[in-house]
Amino acid sequence: MINITYYRNKCIGCNGCVEANPDRWRISKKDGKSVLIEGKEKKGIFSLSVADEELESIKAASKNCPAKIIKFHRK
Repeated sequence: MINITYYRNKCIGCNGCVEANPDRWRISKKDGKSVLIEGKEKKGIFSLSVADEELESIKAASKNCPAKIIKFHRK
């Protein structure tokens, strides 16, 4: 399993994560920031555990983020 941590309040809405992994990310029509699909929010920080098969696309989304607000680690 891979834990994803996403600091949405710092998102600049560049769409890099969506381009890398559209099955896991989308842009909100309300505020133009990315949404971690199925992510759970706690104090403005979103987190989600996903299968190891998503590792490469999660790495790509994290690398594409100029704000460096997508973190991940293996459980």
